[in-house]
Amino acid sequence: MQETNPGYLSGDLFKAIVDNTPLVSVDLIVKHKGKVLLGKRVNKPAQGYWFTLGGRVLKNENIQSAIRRTGKLELGIIIANDPKFIGVFEHLYDDSIFDTASTHYINLAYEIEVSGLKDLPKDQHNAYHWFDLEELIQSKEVHPYVKDYFTTQKGTIPQQKEKNV
Repeated sequence: MQETNPGYLSGDLFKAIVDNTPLVSVDLIVKHKGKVLLGKRVNKPAQGYWFTLGGRVLKNENIQSAIRRTGKLELGIIIANDPKFIGVFEHLYDDSIFDTASTHYINLAYEIEVSGLKDLPKDQHNAYHWFDLEELIQSKEVHPYVKDYFTTQKGTIPQQKEKNV
């Protein structure tokens, strides 16, 4: 559903942007008692994989506001304190929400500690699971990009295969 916020784009305009530019997003590495919350993705890209919660940064929205909005939409909570910045990551997908477009994300990863999450939304993720780190790294159902958040040396960009353009 398109909101009145000017950062939300119409289908045709958003498709042109996805076709031609990278998207900037915030990913929330949600932790509680040493475990990491992942959701099973409903939409492309990464559909069907366990993935971190997150969302794109909207036009004229600062990063802190994007983090707070994403926390509210994806977790149903207000993120009161400053989350820990983990790093900048790049995600390249052959697919997207549009049948003929690939997706390129520049992800800003932030870690937050939470407690008492209830009734998580089902529009972006249809299931949720708390993973311990070893389970997360070993699972074939956790997307490799999520694993990068835990296996890449902080401050470096994960090395990926070059994509033929």
